[in-house]
Order: sequence, then C-alpha cells, then structure tokens
Amino acid sequence: MSKVHFVGAGPGDKELITLKGYKLLKNADIVIYAGSLVNPELLDYCKEDCEIYNSAVMDLGEIIDVMERGVRENKEVVRLQTGDFSIYGSIREQVEELNKVDVGFDCIPGVSSFLGASSALGVEYTVPEISQSVIITRMEGRTPVPEKESIQEFAKHQTSMVIFLSVQEIEKVVERLIEGGYPEDTPVAVVYKATWPDEMALRGTLTDIAAKVRENGINKTALIMVGRFLGQDYNNSKLYDKDFVHEYRGNEDGEN
Repeated sequence: MSKVHFVGAGPGDKELITLKGYKLLKNADIVIYAGSLVNPELLDYCKEDCEIYNSAVMDLGEIIDVMERGVRENKEVVRLQTGDFSIYGSIREQVEELNKVDVGFDCIPGVSSFLGASSALGVEYTVPEISQSVIITRMEGRTPVPEKESIQEFAKHQTSMVIFLSVQEIEKVVERLIEGGYPEDTPVAVVYKATWPDEMALRGTLTDIAAKVRENGINKTALIMVGRFLGQDYNNSKLYDKDFVHEYRGNEDGEN
C-alpha cells in the first residue's frame, strides 16, 4: 500500500522546494496543496493527469477522505504544505486522523519562511556576542497561546525573535515587545511574502515600524523580525582567527 507524503513546499520561490519534495510532486497521482499559501507555480511540476485539490476550500474530513481513497487505490498522494510543516503547519490534526484510519505517511521537510526572510535581508539570526538564540512565536488569535509564551514574556530575553501570523495586529505586537523589555530603538523588519516575486521588506525600529506597515498596506502573509541582529552591532574579532578556527574544527571532530 502507498502512503501520504507531507511535503514542505518552501517559502514561495518554486525552486526552493527540496529535491526529494520535487521528485514526489512530479510523480504524484494526487496533490492536496495549501491554497494561497503555496505558490501555484509549484503545481507546474505535477504530471498532466494528476488530481489537484485546493485545501483552502476543504474541511479536515474532506482532506482525509481524499488521502485515504488515494492510498487505498495505491496512488502516490502528496500533501503540499507551506514553508516547513513543523512550524504552524497544522500537520498534527491530519496525522491524528490518518492514524485513526490506519493510513501511513512520511514527512519531507521544507525551507521555512523565517529562513527565506533572513535570506531576503542577508542577515543572520545568531550574531556573535549579540544573539545566540532565536524565538519563533505568534500572537494569540483564534488559536490561543500559553500564558508563559506571550510575546511580552519572550521579550524579556531581548534575543532574536520571529513572529508569525501577527502582522495584522502590528501595533499590539510593538506594544507588547516594548512592555516586555525591548528598547524602543530595537531594529525591526517586516518581510511580506518572502522569496515570492512580489516580496516586500520593510526596515525600521519599534518606534516607526507599525506606521510603515500600514503605509504599505501589509496585513497578512508577513513575518515580523525583531532584535539587535538586524542592527549594525557586530563582533567578528575571533570568528576567523586561526586559533579559533582550529578549536572549532576540533569540536566538529567530536572534541566536545
């Protein structure tokens, strides 16, 4: 019997799907893709007789029915999820239902939009002596957020932060970031549709980013990036020092 293949579609650019994901998509008999969140150009990789379904107009039961039918008919079934499904991908609900009907699956990771966004700006989240950790989070909405994981709680760390699914409430996000401890001059970037042809990137600080977002009409499909990693502070005095590189390579060989 075949199985369902969950494939991370990448952040937008059709060439940023993995080679393994591309091969599965190319050979699929059935593809269920995540509506407007997935670049429709990816569907050009599908063969002519592939059955294609837009999950934006389907409920969970309908999605599972298509998956189960395809597998029972021994067809190759691909569930094409935006970015990488491990971050706000809603894969858990689907997996639970597949388990109930004894349908197998595997998962092929993709490039997340938070990686596409950093590449679009040419920045690194982990800058020596500035930040060595990244917090990925979101504002509460229809899906609640645990109290200990609120934006203002995470802001106390003042490390690099990426905020998904929240740009529509940018003023509230800024308010909570400042309330949590980020100084008002903290650099911020908002990247709309990272790696898509109509990508837009805005830079500012907590003081002015909300106004820039509103001026440009961005209210969905954008990431908010916050932290000093976006600024000019940088200390690379040791990074490519000969002794440091020798020590680093030693650690790579298992000298932990």
